[in-house]
Amino acid sequence: MSTFEDTVTKRHLAPMVAFDGGQFVMGSDHHYPEEAPARVVEVKAFALDRYAVTNAQFTAFVDATSYTTTAERAGLDGTPPGSMVFRMTAGPVSLLNSSRWWKFVPGAYWRSPEGPDSTIADRMDHPVVQISQSDAVAYAAWAGKRLPTEAEWELAASLACEMSEVLTCANIWRGEFPHHNLNRKSPPFTVPVASGVGRPRLPVNMIGNVWEWTTSSFYCEEQDACCGHLNQTGTQDLRVLKGGSFLCADSYCRRYRPQARIGQPEHTTTNHIGFRCAQDPALVAASLW
Repeated sequence: MSTFEDTVTKRHLAPMVAFDGGQFVMGSDHHYPEEAPARVVEVKAFALDRYAVTNAQFTAFVDATSYTTTAERAGLDGTPPGSMVFRMTAGPVSLLNSSRWWKFVPGAYWRSPEGPDSTIADRMDHPVVQISQSDAVAYAAWAGKRLPTEAEWELAASLACEMSEVLTCANIWRGEFPHHNLNRKSPPFTVPVASGVGRPRLPVNMIGNVWEWTTSSFYCEEQDACCGHLNQTGTQDLRVLKGGSFLCADSYCRRYRPQARIGQPEHTTTNHIGFRCAQDPALVAASLW
């Protein structure tokens, strides 16, 4: 295990970045409607993980607690354990039907993100995926942390990300979605958490790679499928995901910006959803340093 992997496996050594908080302009009036209106909000001081939670860190959590994730449990409707997995298509397809590239795969979960024949053995420094919001909350509690609010996440991302760097360096879809990816032709589509975009001493890979859970609620009457997500409606309790993922593409979904957001039910698990943790500054000082 590399020095980086050995460090981030230990929950109390996971590097965090402190933010003073304050006022900033949240949202946008110039992109997708769910981002509007742009408004001034105030955020209290907080700290955020520099990196998304990795497979190595989540392994340590499960080994210590014997936690069973959402994707490992059968659904209330009798659905077997498993999860949604992205599959590249053989050629161009209508972008109005996300079932063309999303498939429910029995046996897919965080240790086998694409199904029973896949493994994380060679990607311990990649972000853990196939994680529901409740799974992320459970990990955060074990680590003595919490999930960030949408405002905290967006403030950190707006400071950490230069759009010129995002467009050239972020792990987003390059090419025609969902059949032609200039980056890679097969899983894993994620990259190591420390290999992406981030200014010095600020969070890394907040845009692209994986969508990240927040604690904030999301509601709209009818949300279009975006970045490969299935349509959801306002009849469910949705939580905000931020940051886009390796499926965000110029040809389909331009949600590789700090202001971008989507909503998903808390139980949603896919191989492009992960998370990072937040903490109050006083607790960071007491537990990390």
